Amino acid sequence: MRKVLLGILLAGVLVGLGFGWAAAKKQPAQSKVTVVGSTALQPLVEAAAEQYQQSHTKASIIVQGGGSGTGLSQVQDGAVNVGSSDIFADQQDGIDHAKLQDHIVAVAGITPIVNPRLGIDDLTLDQLRQIFTGEVTNWRQLGGPDLPITVINRASGSGTRVAFEQTVLRSGEHAVNAQEQDSNGTVKEIVANTRGAISYISFAYINSRVQPVKLSGVTPTAANVTTNQWPLWSYEHLYMKRRPDAATKSFIRFMQTRRVQDSLIKDANYISIHDMKVARTPDGQISERSR
Repeated sequence: MRKVLLGILLAGVLVGLGFGWAAAKKQPAQSKVTVVGSTALQPLVEAAAEQYQQSHTKASIIVQGGGSGTGLSQVQDGAVNVGSSDIFADQQDGIDHAKLQDHIVAVAGITPIVNPRLGIDDLTLDQLRQIFTGEVTNWRQLGGPDLPITVINRASGSGTRVAFEQTVLRSGEHAVNAQEQDSNGTVKEIVANTRGAISYISFAYINSRVQPVKLSGVTPTAANVTTNQWPLWSYEHLYMKRRPDAATKSFIRFMQTRRVQDSLIKDANYISIHDMKVARTPDGQISERSR
């Protein structure tokens, strides 16, 4: 009798294990997506990844910075699933954009910033150009205090720098040799602590420690970006290979949904792709956006 009971118990255990194994087979495999690139876009992608993983429990989204150039080169080389970038792949040396798929997930406004104690809050686009090419070197020349201008530029390879210079500088012009910094956060801290400093950051990084500068009376707002009345802005791109895996496609589609565009994107001071009334080509041409 005892042997019979043990046999029944063992059979029950085996049946249970069988059901468990069958159930486990039906679960999707762990889906890992790596996103590397733009430091400006990094906080937004991290927030989206956190929300995405709440409803996709088998997904693992890993987000890292490194800059737009790094993101583009790594996705082209197949080292990561997604390369995040503030610039078009066409604008990056060494990148064959024909091998990549471009997915625009947001628009970032960019604003010049100065120290709040400087007393300057409005410049023309030409004055901004003169500052960043070194034609003007003292704030007194622009109606400000007798104080040398300290230009803080973004590092070479920064997508924010490419977008800024494409709009501010004339064809063939180069920015003055100046201190360069890698990230929006570092630039903001230097300007906040240096009275004569000027630089530029994404809207997402603005706070009371720095003074955003108007351009000919136009305020740097999301609404003004959507019409190009505020001309300093860039697309935020997620690039992937031509034949991406299902997990990568799913995450990018999630970032373009109305749910994310109307919540995370706007909460982070980016501009929804659905709100844009104009479109921009890689060479900077502006046209009315087709819908």
